[in-house]
Amino acid sequence: MFERPRTGERAVLVRLGLGAPVDPEDLEEFTQLALSAGACPVATVTGRRDRPDPRYFLGSGKAEELREVARANEADLILIDHALSPSQERNLEKLIERRVLDRNGLILDIFAQRARSHEGKLEVELAQLKHIGSRLVRGWTHLERQKGGIGLRGPGETQLETDRRIISQRVRVLTRRLAKIKQQRETGRAVRAAIPVPSLALVGYTNAGKSTLFRALTGADAYVADQLFATLDPTVRRIRLAGGTEVVVADTVGFIRELPHELVAAFESTLTEARAATLLLQVVDASNPRRSEQTAAVNGVLDEIGASAIPQILVYNKIDRLQSVPRIDRDADGRAQAVWISAEQGVGLDLLKEVVAERLSRFARQARLRVPANAGALRSRLYAARAVRGESTGDDGSIELAVELPDLELLALARTAGVQILEVQGAGAPCAPGTSYLQSAATSRAGKLR
Repeated sequence: MFERPRTGERAVLVRLGLGAPVDPEDLEEFTQLALSAGACPVATVTGRRDRPDPRYFLGSGKAEELREVARANEADLILIDHALSPSQERNLEKLIERRVLDRNGLILDIFAQRARSHEGKLEVELAQLKHIGSRLVRGWTHLERQKGGIGLRGPGETQLETDRRIISQRVRVLTRRLAKIKQQRETGRAVRAAIPVPSLALVGYTNAGKSTLFRALTGADAYVADQLFATLDPTVRRIRLAGGTEVVVADTVGFIRELPHELVAAFESTLTEARAATLLLQVVDASNPRRSEQTAAVNGVLDEIGASAIPQILVYNKIDRLQSVPRIDRDADGRAQAVWISAEQGVGLDLLKEVVAERLSRFARQARLRVPANAGALRSRLYAARAVRGESTGDDGSIELAVELPDLELLALARTAGVQILEVQGAGAPCAPGTSYLQSAATSRAGKLR
């Protein structure tokens, strides 16, 4: 065994085609991953196999070739664009005498560099510990030595067992801390839910332009760079749509094909921003020839985190590279399915806001409400929003309005002093006062979603 070096960035990239030739697009994406991690690729080794070799993954002949390439280029580490088993990683390190990192380990390393928030750092550390926990066995020579010396001889425990125990203890500590943070996040989300504001979550393949779009929509100083996983920690801002409706926009971490499962599990609390959203905006790089595959990869992760049922709009970004014009794609029923924009050029953002407002209005209900005679400003606002379907005057001079509004607008009205919700219909069976949809109290402050 060799002593693993702790430094070095000169890397040999390895990609095999399993049952098919190596796709150049896959190799290019892996190269971008390596560059994002700070590696300096000095050589590339490719090949084709029907199935992975149980010992080296690559096969003994390709492993010998890789060793010679690493020596010739004075490489410090080997980056392999596949998930290796712990034994395959150890066997390759022993043969090549270089540090070996598989795809999962590389992505974890990038996430460790990008994490900025306390929660993000804890999540990355937890994922890393779970990943390396199974890779301790015979991975370093010093881990095979037992403690010794006067008064310490005997069965004792090996350094390997000590390290494994320390990792297990740290995993338990991190799990408890993240559970506490998750509870605090859920409490904060419940408080925000009491003030009804629709939420949008920007999701999509990494480097599709989510942060650029987030900056264009909100004006926030979000970090933007032409690299994979430029943004890790979620950012949340409020914006106002046409008509005055306020929405919360969240920029989430980018997805990628074969995203490590330990990362998806570790970032469950962060990805809750997507799972709890009213509407998802999946940002797609329109100029990428593999955009359909990337969209499928994103949908796969959304399904894994339980967000596949949330309404979604496809946002085709970077149309300036296609020399295309902004447009809205609709289905046979006239429902908006996709918007074509350029976030960097600021083109088509008005169409996107229009579609978002349109989709949010689809959650509308018909309702009857009573407002005081002096609530002229509120009445005018409802008419300006074209939400009034009828009006009558009560014996006491109050005004009864028949309106059609989204749930969130009705909840806001229910919390407005002087307003009484008399009846609500739509999105199911009609609801009258006293039921679980909206409760009108003597103080005219109420409202609870059934």
